[in-house]
Amino acid sequence: MIKKIENVLKNSKNIAMIGVSSIKKKEDLKNLKRKPSTIVMKYMQGFGYKVIPVNPFAVGEVIYGETVVADLKDIDIPIDIVDVFRPSKETPNIAEQAVNIGAKTLWLQYGIQHEDAKKITTEANMNYFENLCIKQEYQRIFQKMSPVFPVLKS
Repeated sequence: MIKKIENVLKNSKNIAMIGVSSIKKKEDLKNLKRKPSTIVMKYMQGFGYKVIPVNPFAVGEVIYGETVVADLKDIDIPIDIVDVFRPSKETPNIAEQAVNIGAKTLWLQYGIQHEDAKKITTEANMNYFENLCIKQEYQRIFQKMSPVFPVLKS
């Protein structure tokens, strides 16, 4: 599986990240920098990936230089990886959307997995990863380091 992950990460450029946290009203901007989805987004951008945030409750906000869209179908560039920070029960629908936009990989973050999502993507000949952090896998494979989850300062 490590070779498969390495291949996906090497050959991907564009990531749609579903469930990227937005700034809540009256919330300190520092809190946004501590949320796992935004930490992962910023990290992957730092290694050359274009990361499009998807969050229907934050449409139009700008997070780390990218404008938030409501839905996968609102993205106007080809998406290689759909990275998911949403509850497992939502993933079959997300898997169907990922297939519909021609994504190559569905990546479900830690604690997220669903047999139906796996079946949908497998039948569409897509890559499927569940219960894995894309950031930590990148660190482990390409940086040869133990995965860590630091709070970003910028």
